[in-house]
This record gives sequence, C-alpha cells and structure tokens, in this order.
Amino acid sequence: CPFDKIYPDCSLKCLDFIEKGFLTRVDANDVAALIIEPMLGDGGYIFAPNEFLLGLQKLCKKYGIVFIVDEIQTGFGRTGKLLASEHSGIEPDLILMSKSMSDGFPVSAVTGRKEIMDSAPLLGGTFVGHPVACAAALAVLDIFKKENILDEVKKKEKIIKDRLEKMYQNISLIGNIDGKGMAWRIELVKDRTTKEPAPELTMKTCLECLKNGLIVMKAGVYRNIIRFIAPLTIEYDQLNEGFDILERILLEFSKE
Repeated sequence: CPFDKIYPDCSLKCLDFIEKGFLTRVDANDVAALIIEPMLGDGGYIFAPNEFLLGLQKLCKKYGIVFIVDEIQTGFGRTGKLLASEHSGIEPDLILMSKSMSDGFPVSAVTGRKEIMDSAPLLGGTFVGHPVACAAALAVLDIFKKENILDEVKKKEKIIKDRLEKMYQNISLIGNIDGKGMAWRIELVKDRTTKEPAPELTMKTCLECLKNGLIVMKAGVYRNIIRFIAPLTIEYDQLNEGFDILERILLEFSKE
C-alpha cells in the first residue's frame, strides 16, 4: 500500500485518493475507462478487497467511466468461481478473458454490456473468430458444466489451504499466506515480526524446487512471493506431492 496502511483498518484511503485525483490531477470527464485485475498477477497474487472493488465500481458509475476488469489470469475457475469478479459481486462494464478460457489454445475475448458492445464499430483482424479457437472455448464451457469443475476446485482449495496453514505454523520463514481456488501466494521473510522481505531466499527456493521437479514462480514488488496456480484438473496425489517438495525445502532452509 502506498499509504502504508493495512486493510481493513485503512478505511480505503486509496478510494478517496482516486476521487480527489479527479479534482487535482485529471478531470473525470477526460477518463474514458478504469481497468483493474481483481487479483494482481506479477504483483504477487494479491486479491483486491471486495469493498475496494465495489467502491471502484461506484466511482465509475458516479463519473460515467467505463469499468473494465481484466480476468485473463483469474477467469475460468482459477479462483474458485468462473470469474474472480463474482467473489465481490461487482458487475463490470467490460470483461477481458483468455488463457484458461480455451485450455491453452490461443484465444481471447471481450464481453460487456449490450449498449457498449453494440456501440463499437465492426472490428476485424487476422485471427478474429477463428473457428478452431472458438470450438476450444465452447468445449471448455461444456466441460465446466458436465464435469462440475468448480466443485472439484473447491475440494482442492481446501487441501491447498490446509497444507499452507500447516506450513505457516511450522516454518517461521513464511510471513503470510493467502489465496483463493487454485491461485495462492507464500510470502517469504527474514523475520516474521518485521516482515522484512527475503528475495534471495525466494530465488533460492524456486531453484531448489526446480531441481526437485517442481516449478514455482517468484513475484511481488520485493520479489519475495512464491506464487502458484495449479491446473484445475491436477490429480490429488500430484497436488500433495508438490506441497511435499515445497514444504521439505522450506523446512531445510529454516534450519540454516
């Protein structure tokens, strides 16, 4: 937080800052749209508070600004719901989707309110409306319904949460854990009290995991976040095997 505040004790000062910015920095009439990820990706898998997202939506409606939510990384079950926006109850004017939308096949989509979509001129491009890409996306939606994918994600979410909470209790190098669905983060610190970031340890952990057959990624402003977002269809034994590797490595490092 640029204001050194912690939610929910911050009173969402950032929302006031944005609105005051319309008076001191840029006229709201000159702002065409506001776009946000409901969960920061490379920022470290940080979920925006529901109250903040609802506040942004309210601001956009107040000043006639198009509210756009980027669901490219969070959409299609990755956070436990089809779209991460559903956690907060916001109703964006436009939603961006891709990645899991077609199980890895290259495709993306923009959906939105009828009045906005109908007002746009006819758009075209080399790969727009590719029939195979569209078929892949439709197949994914069909599988979501037939195989109850979101129910499976909820079961796996519980396993992930239980494993991470156990690691947090036993490994002092972990300063915080957080996540939803299959998208989670582990914050590595030098001291749990001061929360001083441990970027060197984070890189060391990522490399050691790789040597042991587990791919994890670092992220965050201080590069001390280990983020992971396992496939929705990962087998339960594979999921636990991955956490076994990560837990063993962090336990070893905590003894050094």
